[in-house]
Amino acid sequence: MAEISGKVRFKVGDGAYQTWYKIVGDLASGAHPLIVLHGGPGVSHEYMTPLAELYNKCNIPVIFYDQIGIGKSIFEGVAEKPKEFWTVDLFMDELDNLIAHLRVQNGFALLGHSWGAMMGAHYASHRHPVGLKHLILTSGAPSMALWEQSTGQLLKALPANVRETIERHEKAGTTDSPEYHQMMGIFYEKHVCKTPWPKVMETSFAAMMQHPTVYQTMIGPSEFTITGTLKSWTCLEQIHTITVPTLVTNGVMDEAQDVCVSPFFQRIPHVKWAQFSQRHMPFLEEEDQARYLQVVADFLTYP
Repeated sequence: MAEISGKVRFKVGDGAYQTWYKIVGDLASGAHPLIVLHGGPGVSHEYMTPLAELYNKCNIPVIFYDQIGIGKSIFEGVAEKPKEFWTVDLFMDELDNLIAHLRVQNGFALLGHSWGAMMGAHYASHRHPVGLKHLILTSGAPSMALWEQSTGQLLKALPANVRETIERHEKAGTTDSPEYHQMMGIFYEKHVCKTPWPKVMETSFAAMMQHPTVYQTMIGPSEFTITGTLKSWTCLEQIHTITVPTLVTNGVMDEAQDVCVSPFFQRIPHVKWAQFSQRHMPFLEEEDQARYLQVVADFLTYP
């Protein structure tokens, strides 16, 4: 499998940063590449690398990258950046910069997972890039209010001692407590990814734990308690303007329940919805991985 990696300079105001990327496949092959938008914000790309199999399945080049502030795109002084630095526009500008650098602006597809799906929906509905051919939104939402509604319902359904412990630590600001992490592990096991976690997922979440600035600034302490800059984020009223063929997916036990993804299906004109049997990361689940990759491959090659 052909792979190359590199970095592209990304200028923001008076500062300059480096966006790390990896290409699996050949951008000169003539096939429109798939650009992968990782979750978080602030969870590095590694957990999404099973999507590289799309190159083997249907010769589609796959582009992974780490958004600035995480993973291989970390920079000195990340923790000192003011909260106003971390915006949706920042990450859309970074994506535009990467697309231009790789010279794929005339034809590409986007696949976003979780926060990446939110960003992908916002990007497609606000910037309407002329080269965007297909959009895949996996386990995301068109507003943070819907995300909170979904995760809040799942929190209420947890055993009382688990829910009360999570709520107590979040209220007290003691989310670094081992007890809190133990209780959150129960939620993750049920709705995010079964344990033991694959190595690629451990790598991504370790990167976030090492450099939590982006997640904590934009989200807050957890999936349930959104206090960050994305608290009031929404693109719900714009998603009807997405004109490209769109695939929406989630899992039955996903933290992105149907309340999150159904507005995509109801409002985007050219849309398909596929649901999988497991949790938040179908590309990491034995029960769903093969079907997920096939559904994505079919969507990209037979619109």
